[in-house]
Amino acid sequence: MTGTHRPLRVAVLGAGSWGTALAAASARNQPTLLWARDPAMAASLVASQENTRYLAGVPLPDTLAFTSDLDAVFDHLDLPDTDALIILGVPVVGMAGACRMLADALARRPLAALSVVWTCKGFDADTGRLPHAVAADVLGGMPGVSTGVLSGPSFAREVAQGLPVALTVASSSADLREQVTHALHGGAIRVYASDDVVGVEVGGAVKNIMAIACGIGDGLGMGANARAALITRGLAEMTRLGVALGAQADTFSGLTGLGDLILTATGDLSRNRRVGLEIGRGASLDAILADMTQVAEGARCAPAVLALGRRHGLQMPITEAVCAVLFDRVPPALAVTRLLARDPRAEGAV
Repeated sequence: MTGTHRPLRVAVLGAGSWGTALAAASARNQPTLLWARDPAMAASLVASQENTRYLAGVPLPDTLAFTSDLDAVFDHLDLPDTDALIILGVPVVGMAGACRMLADALARRPLAALSVVWTCKGFDADTGRLPHAVAADVLGGMPGVSTGVLSGPSFAREVAQGLPVALTVASSSADLREQVTHALHGGAIRVYASDDVVGVEVGGAVKNIMAIACGIGDGLGMGANARAALITRGLAEMTRLGVALGAQADTFSGLTGLGDLILTATGDLSRNRRVGLEIGRGASLDAILADMTQVAEGARCAPAVLALGRRHGLQMPITEAVCAVLFDRVPPALAVTRLLARDPRAEGAV
């Protein structure tokens, strides 16, 4: 960081757990506004200075402001000689809609320059595309708009509570990487920069599937040895797919690959691990998802990841096993037996 920044103003679109946590973190450093689609949610945030739905019991900084008015977002950002950063705190399924909403707003009220960074982790379930491709369809031709992804091993509740975390921002724009670092770096948060957007996104997506696999193993009582094997071979699977899609192999040994995989596959706050645990204990996927208030992206995007792997001629045995259990009604114990029955091979082989 250079220490010679222009003033920065930040808006976070999406008042779920992660959007709220990042808004709270940014508000400790920069003027920050959190936008909620639902006016009742925005009113609740204003009244209680707390996200009682997604982060109950975690007070939010007094410096964080709230709105449900998109025009107020642009009032907040549109100041002379000031950098503007929008963080999209939406899931993959909401990414296209959020980008269209933003593009429509920019058409009415253009900004000289705007950085947009998203936080979702997954592939589009219908098209198999990564978030940067979804964003490019809508925002790619807009003048002055730079885009990127913010990811890493992070539970929203811990970030909102001010506990230590390390994140990675990836973009082809050095200015965007600097602005995100300016907004969030400091105190308990470290932000690292990368230009490998594809690698960061693939790591964030595929680790969710591997976390479901680890949860299934834990639910079956397979033990710590099996969990370590699934994490290690899951990392190899993730790296193969990422490299085939154009990512840098080294990215997967960093925060958004191995780091995020370890956290999501072992942490008690992991939604994807919870899905696997319940599956391993005999629950159905429909019942598990019906009981969850937030998205488990691994279950949503696993078929798209398997299809991508096959399209590129890759073996994705763990992803295939997860899909068989979730969608083909293969008993978890049988799926594990099939994994163990694969032919022996060198560790570096597929």
